[in-house]
Amino acid sequence: MTTVNRQLILRARPKGLIASGDLQLAESPLPELKGGQALARVKYLSIDPTMRVWMAGDSYLPAVVIGEVMRAFGFAEIVESRHPDYKKGDRVTGFTGLQDYIVLDASASQSFQKVPKIPFVSDTVFLGLLGINGLTAFFGMEIAQPKKDETLVVSAAAGATGSIVGQIGKIRGCRVVGIAGTDDKCNWLTKDLGFDAAINYKHPDWKAKLAAAVPNGIDIDFENVGGEIMNTVLGLMNLHGRVALCGLISGYTTEDRGVASLETVLVKRLRVEGFILLDHVSRFMDAATQLGQWKMFGKIKDRETIVEGLEKAPDAINMLFTGGNTGKLIVKV
Repeated sequence: MTTVNRQLILRARPKGLIASGDLQLAESPLPELKGGQALARVKYLSIDPTMRVWMAGDSYLPAVVIGEVMRAFGFAEIVESRHPDYKKGDRVTGFTGLQDYIVLDASASQSFQKVPKIPFVSDTVFLGLLGINGLTAFFGMEIAQPKKDETLVVSAAAGATGSIVGQIGKIRGCRVVGIAGTDDKCNWLTKDLGFDAAINYKHPDWKAKLAAAVPNGIDIDFENVGGEIMNTVLGLMNLHGRVALCGLISGYTTEDRGVASLETVLVKRLRVEGFILLDHVSRFMDAATQLGQWKMFGKIKDRETIVEGLEKAPDAINMLFTGGNTGKLIVKV
């Protein structure tokens, strides 16, 4: 086993997309394990829009400190252990950071979760459908309270979270309309995932097409994007509609978050509720069990875009904002 740990260090807070030098690859020696510690080799990294928020400043978690390893959620395997709760070969998910190895200490049981080996199920599913994105979709849809025959609109619908949200909507009996950025993504949503309609927001007439796709108005907006897309959706919502506010990705690389007009919220008597996944930690296992059952019975499908190499992680993060991925975006270390 190597004695060197490669790490991506945050050197500057990005302005817009991540530029060369914002994240720099460095090497450090692996520490000698002490009692109560375990060493895990990071195999896969979850690439998520919130990483760009962590680079910019404080949010629901403190900003990553300049000079520290960039925060990231990952999948790792224990390769050496002096920790009573872990043995060699155990697999875990948690905040590994953008690096080759992570040392788990006495507090690891609170921040890392062991994951089982499931026949015919890839390790990466624990970062997507059975990980951050699936759980986010599950709890966000609880907030949305979907009912049979209601219309649900999902922005960033071909992403890791949005694609699962739409399928949960179909399970709950909703008419589901997705908004995505390419015709190929829209075709995937309707032909493979069962969405009733999908709108390419890069087409000049997308607003008219969205209005035509929701003849009975919109009851639920699962909001991942913000900005012009969110404001357009809210303008088509029915009285007493619900908005599950998951993200505002259109503003993460700009100074403009594109906040919706409160007049629309007032006039339409909308219920808008933001949520953070960490609020629901105590129920993660129950949610993952339900998601796993839906996958087992073919009610939910997932898709991954995998980028090879730790050094490509900065490019992968930018892909989230340029539309370069479909489904869950993962870096294979």
